[in-house]
Amino acid sequence: MDSFDRLVGIMRTLLSENGCPWDRAQTHESLRPCLLEECYEVIDAINEKNDENLKEELGDVLLQVVFHSLLAQGEGKFTLDDTINGISDKMISRHPHIFGNERAEDLVDRWEEIKKREKGLETRSDAMRSVAKALPSLVRAQKVIKKSRRTKAGNIDCAFADAEKCLKNLKQSKNENSAIKMELIGKLLMQISNISNFFEINAEFSLTNALETYINRIEDFDNMSAAAGKSIEDTGLEDADIFIRSL
Repeated sequence: MDSFDRLVGIMRTLLSENGCPWDRAQTHESLRPCLLEECYEVIDAINEKNDENLKEELGDVLLQVVFHSLLAQGEGKFTLDDTINGISDKMISRHPHIFGNERAEDLVDRWEEIKKREKGLETRSDAMRSVAKALPSLVRAQKVIKKSRRTKAGNIDCAFADAEKCLKNLKQSKNENSAIKMELIGKLLMQISNISNFFEINAEFSLTNALETYINRIEDFDNMSAAAGKSIEDTGLEDADIFIRSL
């Protein structure tokens, strides 16, 4: 028995009539947080270059794939083999330069066309709606904006102008209600995502890096305060902001 069959056998036992009550009680919906958490933990392991954690977390993601597929099989919807064959067919379809007669240099321009054909997407709005709603909003925004364009062409100066206009409107909204402010902040974040696309920068990762930098600087501030004999109660947010701006 190979390692994959061993995992599948274990899950079949757990989901059997005499299996684990917790596993048997799970549904696709109840497992959603687990799958999302495991995916994020894979990303953490990659970011930390921790191979041992990466191996473990990839195993957890694989478990979720098997778990969901066996649940669907028990419901008579599709089987684990259907899941595996589906991704195999997709990989062959998306690599015609390897499994067909097309040239590799022609593939980049055809990649989106291949995906649209697979999913039956006929219009730009179809393609935009095909982007998963469960994605982090910055990731989803970049993907939706990218699919909204018929070509790779665009004007980054217009993107900057639109972002500046959003920021100006936000500054002028101090006395507006929360709904208006939320709408303006949403538009500003959309423009940031748009600019990120022009730069071919992942906005989600950019924000993650900025957050880590911010936390590190607050930690430096706390350490300096402690070395100076000051307690956290003696130093406020304003002091920390002054320190961070001075770096």
